[in-house]
Amino acid sequence: MNEFATIDIVVFVGYALLIVSLGLWVSRDKKGHQKNAEDYFLAGKSLPWWAIGASLIAANISAEQFIGMSGSGFAIGLAIASYEWMAALTLLIVGKYFLPIFIERKLYTIPEFVEQRYSTNLKTILAVFWIGLFVFVNLTSVLYLGAKALDTILGDGDGGMLVGSIIGLALFAAAYSLWGGLSAVAWTDVVQVVLLIFGGFITTYIALNQLTPEGGFFNGLSHLMDKVPEKFSMILSQREIITPNGKDAWLDLPGLSVLLGGLWVANLYYWGFNQYIIQRTLAAKSLKESQKGIAFAAFLKLLIPLIVVIPGITAYVMNVDAGGTLTNASMDPSFINPEDGAIVNDNAAPWLIKTFVPAGLKGLVLAALAAAIVSSLASMLNSTATIFTMDIYRPYINKNATDKETVNIGRVTAAISLIIAASIAPLLRNLGQAFQFIQEYTGVVSPGILAVFVTGLFWKKSTNNAAIWGVILSIPIAMYFKVAPNGWSDSALFLNLPFMDQMFYTCLLSIAIILIVSQIEGNGKVNEKAIPLAKKLFETPPAFNISAFAIMILLVFLYAFFW
Repeated sequence: MNEFATIDIVVFVGYALLIVSLGLWVSRDKKGHQKNAEDYFLAGKSLPWWAIGASLIAANISAEQFIGMSGSGFAIGLAIASYEWMAALTLLIVGKYFLPIFIERKLYTIPEFVEQRYSTNLKTILAVFWIGLFVFVNLTSVLYLGAKALDTILGDGDGGMLVGSIIGLALFAAAYSLWGGLSAVAWTDVVQVVLLIFGGFITTYIALNQLTPEGGFFNGLSHLMDKVPEKFSMILSQREIITPNGKDAWLDLPGLSVLLGGLWVANLYYWGFNQYIIQRTLAAKSLKESQKGIAFAAFLKLLIPLIVVIPGITAYVMNVDAGGTLTNASMDPSFINPEDGAIVNDNAAPWLIKTFVPAGLKGLVLAALAAAIVSSLASMLNSTATIFTMDIYRPYINKNATDKETVNIGRVTAAISLIIAASIAPLLRNLGQAFQFIQEYTGVVSPGILAVFVTGLFWKKSTNNAAIWGVILSIPIAMYFKVAPNGWSDSALFLNLPFMDQMFYTCLLSIAIILIVSQIEGNGKVNEKAIPLAKKLFETPPAFNISAFAIMILLVFLYAFFW
């Protein structure tokens, strides 16, 4: 068992000082120019394509992926990579069809679009919802998962370092993001994304190198595919894979529905209408620059399964017995929850790092993990502050707020959000597959919101009241589908569907509600707030088109190879 050595501490502390120093330096007030709202919340609309692409990935890849998705790789296999590979295609759709509308309307926040297309009331409802989601789900889960990983790597994994790690991560993110705003977040993300990808590849390489006597990356990968071929199936059949805790993996990733159904709801909602993701694209120098950044991020998404899923599969193979079966006797004790005996899939990546990464490199890998966590925390904090300040504080509390007051309120909002999340994070214990848990419960609310945006963007007859009814009724519809898997599956009144199918049908029904109510209310007329769409608006530069074609070819190959 490799211990955390002095050199690792030096490497990690050096990384932390570099990030904080860089964040404070790039966000300093220039001579004769005091930071205004556009500087703080949109980085002065100055980001180049490569900073946008890097920042998108850094904001996205967090403990949810490094820890949660590796845990799903351990439990399910490569099929969980659909979240990453389909995200690449989703990013291209967002870049071509959503971004032109958002940037043309000079938005600060996604709720602003709701106000322009529908009403102030609906904007406020969704703004409050998003703030609650960021604070109580996103920030809290990232802090918890990150701290849990540090507790496993640096301690005994018994929770003794959990609270201290949560506080440390929170302070690290606050050290530069609260003062510097989006400039600090985006420019430090350029460094962070290089580190998290490089550090992730180190863990993958070292783990695969352990699998065969001759060693080597490709030998290890070949051994994995020979040893557990079922773990490399992308499109699952029922009962094809049973997770270590006895669940049919098909319920999480239901075959072709992954490609044709609910995953589109999750991805379009996340990449197209999620403030802490879309905010860096709104900060671009121009639409073309933003679209090139989106394409760059899509390329990077194709690589992510190598550093977040393959390690989980590797950890699984390392813990099976001679017959290829995972048992309590064959597993490292850190995978077994001492309280109930359940298998903790999410310990896969921390266990690999602690057990196999040598001194010197361990500090770098830990810095990569911290980079993933802190960059996402910083992005969420900045977006929470942006929504509260621009959509609630300015319209309702202080309509005449100066730029200085606006920026200061943003900082205070971010600080309060972080304190609340850090206080709640220790309560999130024993999640099992945290990535699947987060996806499933975010999926209760995302279908209705996606329905509101899609109809608002592309259906000119959509009305405000229809959107309100659509988003409100989407919650009971989603909960109806949730009832059957939780004890009511024998009743003919309820459908027992995988949660991805639940999301898909909830979204379709929400869209149907919006279409019907709009038709009744508007008598078939075009709504006065409809978005004018012209063919020229969706024209994309050659660099984007070539990138999009190459990415789609790669996706076809990957799915054909691992089908």
